[in-house]
Amino acid sequence: MTLRKIALLGHPVLLEPARPVADPEDAEVRALVRDMTETLADSRGLGLAAPQVYNGLRVLLALEPGGDEVDRLAEPLVLINPVLTPLDDRREAAFEGCLSIPGLRGLVPRHHSVGLAALDAEGRPVEREAKGLFARILQHEVDHLDGVLYLDRLTSPRHLAFDSELARLSAYLDEHAVAGRPLAESRPRSDS
Repeated sequence: MTLRKIALLGHPVLLEPARPVADPEDAEVRALVRDMTETLADSRGLGLAAPQVYNGLRVLLALEPGGDEVDRLAEPLVLINPVLTPLDDRREAAFEGCLSIPGLRGLVPRHHSVGLAALDAEGRPVEREAKGLFARILQHEVDHLDGVLYLDRLTSPRHLAFDSELARLSAYLDEHAVAGRPLAESRPRSDS
């Protein structure tokens, strides 16, 4: 296993759609998954997409939360060629960070629940539903596979803050209510 370098904002690999994986059991794909697993554990993120480690394949890893908490020691879910489908119109705004955009967080609206179809590391079909934080992690990582960054999803540049200033921005947004509703539950989340 090899710890891979994280691609940072501005690198073209983050802006290009990733290519589908033809054979999940290919040696290159298996090595990529092993390296991504080590890199995710080292980074303490919640998820990692292949483009974030300079690889253009549709592979992502995601830690599955138990409620609103994430066990960072758990084995990540490996998803190959994932497809997400919104399950309802409900959207929630929450602050997101990104390993490729260190030190910043943005208030991003996401679907509350999504359907997931993918292959696992052995090429077996995975079909399930995800809600809340897990749905958010999956949407963030699939966006990476599509060449989309959370910055592209911000409704306003005013909803972007450095980690060190996030508490002040959260208080400001709560006081001034964005879109007519308080954001009390939109507190910092870990990077993905």
